[in-house]
Amino acid sequence: MLTVQELTRRLSGTALPDSPTDIVMPPGSSGWPAGMRDQLSGQLTPAGVLIPIVERGSDLTVILTQRSAALKHHAGQVSFPGGRMESHDADVAATALRETHEEIGIAPGHVSIVGYVQTMPTITGYAVTPIVGVVSPAAELQIDRSEVEYTFEVPLPFLLDTANELPVEREVSGQKMRMTEFHWGGERIWGATAFMILELGKILKKQ
Repeated sequence: MLTVQELTRRLSGTALPDSPTDIVMPPGSSGWPAGMRDQLSGQLTPAGVLIPIVERGSDLTVILTQRSAALKHHAGQVSFPGGRMESHDADVAATALRETHEEIGIAPGHVSIVGYVQTMPTITGYAVTPIVGVVSPAAELQIDRSEVEYTFEVPLPFLLDTANELPVEREVSGQKMRMTEFHWGGERIWGATAFMILELGKILKKQ
């Protein structure tokens, strides 16, 4: 069983990137449409998201958000709380904490950062760094409905179990691409969020 202590130990070798735009292209990206590769290798806007993990009794769960359908980017999708880096943010970890506070009301003081996942590019022009944080069970959510419709939690062991990885195909620029999704309680976790979960899983399973 994965505890907070064990989670922290397994992530101890990870670090915040020197630059918030130091991206790592996903495996298989060499086969993506040329236009998409060019877009992802261009100038990207740094952003940070928090992967919020909460200890519920003997279980660890991950908080996810359903984004508002009115948003400009990733409207109506399941995602981690986060957003673009602002000039006043000390680093991209501060970005993730600030955005989490703004979107779902979890104050930075209720989050203990325990690790980082490699920075990844998105087709919307962002370089996103996932920050892994353990959230105090005492933290109360206050959702900004202009950005988030609702939140839900998924057990971390479910997301780490390869049996729950659903292979799918999406058509991008006229070319079919193989991707992975997770389905939990009627929720569909896909795209960049699913990829971040897979990358976190790789780190945790190395130990």
